[in-house]
Amino acid sequence: MELIQNAEDNEYEEGVEPTLEFVMTKKDITGSGAPATLLVFNNEVGFSRKNMDSICSVGRSTKKGKRQQGFIGEKGIGFKSVFLVSSQPWIFSNGYRVRFTEEPNQYCGIRYVVPEFVTRKPYLSRICNAYGSNKILPTTIFVLPLKPDKVEAVRAQLSDLHPEILLFLSKIKQLYVRGFDSGKADDVSTISIFSETEYMDLGDERANSRVVQLSVKETECTEDLCKYYLWRESFPVKPGNRVSVRMDVEEWVITLAFPFGEGLRRGTSSVGIFAFLPTAMVTNFSFVIQDDFILSSSRESIMLGNLWNSGILECVPSSFVNAFQSYVKDLFLFTSVDQAF
Repeated sequence: MELIQNAEDNEYEEGVEPTLEFVMTKKDITGSGAPATLLVFNNEVGFSRKNMDSICSVGRSTKKGKRQQGFIGEKGIGFKSVFLVSSQPWIFSNGYRVRFTEEPNQYCGIRYVVPEFVTRKPYLSRICNAYGSNKILPTTIFVLPLKPDKVEAVRAQLSDLHPEILLFLSKIKQLYVRGFDSGKADDVSTISIFSETEYMDLGDERANSRVVQLSVKETECTEDLCKYYLWRESFPVKPGNRVSVRMDVEEWVITLAFPFGEGLRRGTSSVGIFAFLPTAMVTNFSFVIQDDFILSSSRESIMLGNLWNSGILECVPSSFVNAFQSYVKDLFLFTSVDQAF
C-alpha cells in the first residue's frame, strides 16, 4: 500500500499514463542471498535531489495536506516501511543507483538512511530480463530482496490486490501484478481503469457523480469488466465531531461506489471501507464507502469510537439516499435519450 500511495503522489510527464507494475520472482536479483525478489516499476518523472535528501533524513515531518497514516508525498519516511519486508532495498531512478541496509553502515554506524552506490552490472541486465528484454525500462525501479519469512506474505498480498483499489486514486490508471519465473504470457494480471465517463452537472456544487469502468485481465484470453457508479457528496463538519488532527478541515467528502451487478473479485479479498486506499474492514454492503477516516496505527481499520469517524458514518445514510435518487434520474435521462435516437 505504501508503494501504491507513493506512485499515486508522484509526478508524471504530460501525455504519460501513470502505471505501476509489481514483478515477483524467485531469482536473487541482487546477489544478496534472498529467496525471492520483488521489483516495482513506475513511469514517474524520477527522483530528484530533494527526494534523495528526504529518504536520507531522520525524523522528517510529513508534508501538510498529504494523506494520513504515514503516507507522504515526498519519498521520505514512508519509503522506510519497505524495511518490513526487505533488509536491503535498492533504488534506480534518474541516474541514482543506490541501496540502503538495515545493518549499521561500516563507516558511520547509521542504518536505514545511508545510501551506498550500486555498480551498473550485472544487476541491470537481471532487471531488464525481469521487466522484459524488449521493453524500455521505466524511470523509477525499486528492487526489494525479500526476507525469508516475508516471501509468502508479500505473494499473498499481491494476489489479493482488489481492482477497486483504483476507484479512488486520481493518477494511477493501470496496475500490473505478475510473476517472472514461469515465463508464460498468461502469468500476468492487469488491473486497470478501462474508461471513465463524467455524468451531467447535477446543479449542486456539493455533489457530483460519474461512472468508472474497471477491467481485470488475469490471462491473455480472460478479461472481466465492471462499471461502478460513483456518488461524491460533501457535508459540513459538525462542531461536536471536530478533532485536533482534522481541525482545519471544514467538510467531509463522502464517496459511495456502486457496482453494476456483482462487482469484480480477485483473490480472496473483500472491500468495504476505504480511506483513499482500502482498509481491512468489510461491511457486507453491496457498495464501497470512501472518506478521510482516521485509522488505527496498523491502518487496517477505522477507529469506531472516534468522534470524527462517527460524524462521517452518520452522513452515509443520507448520502446513500441521495445517490440512489440521482442514479434513478440519470438512468431515466439516458434511457430517454437512447430511445429518442
